[in-house]
Amino acid sequence: MCMVDLEKASGAGPQRDAEGCLAVAIRLPVRIVVLVLVVPVRMVWDALVVAGRFLRDTVLRPVGRALAWLGRAVFVWPLVGLWRYVVVPLARGVGWLGRVLLVVPAVWLYRWVLTPVGHGIAWFCARAGAVVAAVGRGLYVALAWLGRYLVVVPAVWLYRGVLTPVGHGIAWCGRQVARGVRLVLTGVGFVLYWTVRVLLVLPALAVWRWVLTPVGRVLAVVGREVAAAAGHAWRIAGHLSRAVGRFLATVLRWTVAEPARWVYRSVLTPVGHAVRGAVVRPLAEAGRSVGRATRQALASARLTARQARADVRRMLFGEPAERRPVDRREPSAAEARTLGSSTTALTKD
Repeated sequence: MCMVDLEKASGAGPQRDAEGCLAVAIRLPVRIVVLVLVVPVRMVWDALVVAGRFLRDTVLRPVGRALAWLGRAVFVWPLVGLWRYVVVPLARGVGWLGRVLLVVPAVWLYRWVLTPVGHGIAWFCARAGAVVAAVGRGLYVALAWLGRYLVVVPAVWLYRGVLTPVGHGIAWCGRQVARGVRLVLTGVGFVLYWTVRVLLVLPALAVWRWVLTPVGRVLAVVGREVAAAAGHAWRIAGHLSRAVGRFLATVLRWTVAEPARWVYRSVLTPVGHAVRGAVVRPLAEAGRSVGRATRQALASARLTARQARADVRRMLFGEPAERRPVDRREPSAAEARTLGSSTTALTKD
């Protein structure tokens, strides 16, 4: 199985035909070396995974649950009680006090003092603003007229008669200078281009094409084969680790688990049954008998105490009056007339 995995190609048939002799030559040695290096690492990794799962299930999870319960008992529940029974009532009291002492007076002050004062100030500012606006419009008209005839008209004349011809001349001179500079720079750039091309670009292109590209291809083939070999070796190491784990589990089962199960089933279970039949059951029966006797004694004591209380009540207060049953049937016509006549006589008296 190991040899089959080692000789198995990473791709399909056409890809193997397309591979070079270098990949075929380095594949088998690289896979053998990687397998020898990866198998101990994979076995150690599987052992660490098993130990970590056992530690998580037996130690970390119970400890985490205990710490979570302890955290709730120490922090969460006291904080919740403090918030619910101290902070919230105190905040409500402070809020009510602030509303009574601050909000209500502030609202009253705003409604009956600040609002009328603000309305008066707004009215005064509106009137004063109208006066200032009228004065400002007059000043703006005067300043605009003065600025037009003192600044704008002379500036337009200066721009049309003086600055425009001077600017046209300066622009023509600048264009001529720029044309000359552009010609000079074009020649210098042409010379520098061919100098850099001959001295740097062509040698760098040759180095890239004839040195770096073949070396890169070789390194790519080596890296691909090393990665494929590592994958195959990791899978083979997983199968070996699983086989070793199953062997160790079988050994532990036949050396520890099966003897312990045989001892439990053949020795401890009969001993436990014997102890239960000879000791536990008689003790349970004795306990139940004592319980029944105790309950009967307590019941008789309660009955005696109840009778004694009844005798003392009769000696002090006498026999209780007997309750007569109430006749709930409908009265007949004769009884109704007799009852009506007696009620009328009592009314006249």
